[in-house]
Amino acid sequence: MANPTLSLLLVEDDDVAAEAACRGLARSGVNFPVVWVEDGLVALAVLRGQSTRAQVARPRIVLLDLNMPRMNGFEFLAAIRADRAFRDEVIFVLTTSDDDEDRSRAYREQIAGYIVKSAVGPQFAKLAGLLLAYRDAVCLP
Repeated sequence: MANPTLSLLLVEDDDVAAEAACRGLARSGVNFPVVWVEDGLVALAVLRGQSTRAQVARPRIVLLDLNMPRMNGFEFLAAIRADRAFRDEVIFVLTTSDDDEDRSRAYREQIAGYIVKSAVGPQFAKLAGLLLAYRDAVCLP
């Protein structure tokens, strides 16, 4: 069976980090369509089809930063998990925070994984490998 098409929604307010992640994924052979938005409010609008900026087809994975203005990652997780239409979203937290409380709090919101940016390397190569392996091994909603 061929590898399924997979889309990524990158929710990241830091332009440098977002561009580095996109470049690193592309350089590592991840050719998924990536939509990058700057905070949780815009991400909700995109997922709900209320944005004229972009759409993110299913199956998809959300890569979510925690520390953002307007609507942070925890507020986004609470909103998404409270919405019946989006409770099954596959969300990986991608953050600079290595705080145990942040990690525990995120997992209570049924995230698929908690990834500290410094652990995936400067080129995001480990993230690329994880996403490719995840796509190949898991049946997504």
